[in-house]
Amino acid sequence: MNRRKTVDAALAHRLSRRGMLGVTAGAGAAALLGLGAGTAAAAPLAAAKKPVPTRPVLPPGRLGIQLYSLRDKVQEIGFAAVFKELSEFGYDEIEYAGYTQGIGPISVKQIARLAKSYGLGGIGSHVNYYSDDPGAYSFATSLGKVLDDAEALGLEHIGTASGPGRYGNTVDAWKRAAADFNAYGEAAKARGMKFYQHNHGDEFAFAADDPNVRLYDVLLAETDPRYVFLEMDIYWAYTAQFRFSVTPEGRPRPFEPIDYVVQQPHRYPLFHVKDGIHDPQAADGYDMVDVGDGDIDYKTFIQKVNATRKGRTTHHWQVEHDQPVDSVEFARKSANHLHALTEPGRG
Repeated sequence: MNRRKTVDAALAHRLSRRGMLGVTAGAGAAALLGLGAGTAAAAPLAAAKKPVPTRPVLPPGRLGIQLYSLRDKVQEIGFAAVFKELSEFGYDEIEYAGYTQGIGPISVKQIARLAKSYGLGGIGSHVNYYSDDPGAYSFATSLGKVLDDAEALGLEHIGTASGPGRYGNTVDAWKRAAADFNAYGEAAKARGMKFYQHNHGDEFAFAADDPNVRLYDVLLAETDPRYVFLEMDIYWAYTAQFRFSVTPEGRPRPFEPIDYVVQQPHRYPLFHVKDGIHDPQAADGYDMVDVGDGDIDYKTFIQKVNATRKGRTTHHWQVEHDQPVDSVEFARKSANHLHALTEPGRG
């Protein structure tokens, strides 16, 4: 349940009531001043008009946060205190990026119990794709352990924020990486989970051996939709739009991040919501800011995703900021902004 919905509805009712009182007072003044009958008669009709029903743009129960954004607070005050804050801000879900954040020994089952006690569900986790260390914690070196931990946390999704450039940035290299992802995805599905990859900007670059092929398109084409899903980081997709809308040979190749989702909505169960101010002088074209302070139109983006088949019930929205000035304040502001987005409709 979206814990902010009741508050917004009450506020809307109070504002509506104030508006109605103002109109009624205006009608009385018109009568005293002897204004035309048509003007005075119209006022009571306006006063009786019911407010247009609205609903949250953000589907209820679908707001999460990537804990990487709060890593400093987890280290400072612990998981329980952070989870308490997130619950009070109206979050429903959390996405992990490591399971200790430097606080010392704690089991994944303990973390899962703490999250559940504050009404937070684990929706996903970022784990390294590969490592040169054969004993490292990554999909390539410790697949069984990675899936064991994800099961213990009760996760629906388990994925990586690593780029698919393990073998290079040629078309064939990304086909090899896609084959790895298919294997991890099949293993995850056997455990009742979905494997996913989270993009940064470079995924949308062009292949080193073919300047007309966008690497992200190779990833989509070569991964099996039964086993491999995508978490679009919307901010990084917009930086890629700034950087990679022209091929290395100078040919226009513009793209819209939302088009990837609309064309294959079933492949995007998760999104990262981070914001930025457009800055053509910046290397990425944007300067990262708190959600709601930037130029990315999240109301329209979420509405377009909601309009896809089962769009309001099959996607999850995780806010994130890589380096927030105040991570708790960032979490609060982001939740408030997204909960405040409304549109005409019921429920």
